[in-house]
Amino acid sequence: MSKTIICEPLTAEAFLAFGEVLEATGEPDKIINQGLCGRFHDRAALDFTGDDARAGISLFKSEKRELPYRLEMVERHPLGSQAFIPMTLEPFLVITCPDEDGKPGTPRAFLTSAGQGINFHRGTWHGVLTPLSEPGLFAVIDRIGEGNNLEEFWFEAPYLVKPGP
Repeated sequence: MSKTIICEPLTAEAFLAFGEVLEATGEPDKIINQGLCGRFHDRAALDFTGDDARAGISLFKSEKRELPYRLEMVERHPLGSQAFIPMTLEPFLVITCPDEDGKPGTPRAFLTSAGQGINFHRGTWHGVLTPLSEPGLFAVIDRIGEGNNLEEFWFEAPYLVKPGP
């Protein structure tokens, strides 16, 4: 029997324990490019460990998923943070879990708004990339380097993620 999780809107405050919300809100930090561009500066802390570690930009193209969504597993990256920046203005599902003695606690589900991306803190339990529309194309900034940077956890019983009110 599955447990139910209700999606909540993604806000910087609600997501703070898991990482940063990447969005261009409020006034820009600087005006650049002959006064025609607002720069929203340094919105996420990239965090990588290891002597050979460096930031890399990859492109992920994931299949569209639908709500309700069956959550069976989560993963984390102990050696580096991981940022997901959608290359469309479509919302996507973000699932996170607090760490409870090295295992994921009760998951939380967030639904992004158009123009939002996220950066997971290093070691944060999270669901897989879950676009809710085609083409599911994302720029991903994460750690490139040697070492085991992936841990998976499969739940004994799946969770069912449903849309919020």
